Amino acid sequence: MSTSEIATVLAWHDALNSSDVETLLELSSDDIEIGGPRGATQGLNALRDWATTAGITLEPQRMYAHDGIVVVEQTAAWAADPGSTSTVATAFHVSRDRVVSVFRHGDLETALGATDLSEADLVDS
Repeated sequence: MSTSEIATVLAWHDALNSSDVETLLELSSDDIEIGGPRGATQGLNALRDWATTAGITLEPQRMYAHDGIVVVEQTAAWAADPGSTSTVATAFHVSRDRVVSVFRHGDLETALGATDLSEADLVDS
């Protein structure tokens, strides 16, 4: 596990949650892959579009990391549904301090299964 990978993912969350799209783009590779329940897309323009229209905040909870992969359990809130939250999990692939891919899953178990991470990869807080 690399602390720089975790720092990159936490900075990515901070940028998203504060609507700092320029920093979010700087923390992401040019050909970033973005996926979730509504499908997948690729590239910085797609990330910019998503970040400016999704109206989502993702508050990190438990984190799991191994060999460039970071899975974060998150509390998600959407601007379109104030006061309502749900628990989701997102799998990040980080390389050279840039997010290469980000895929949101409905729950932690699914995200861990998709990345072959396990409880053994839990990051101590």
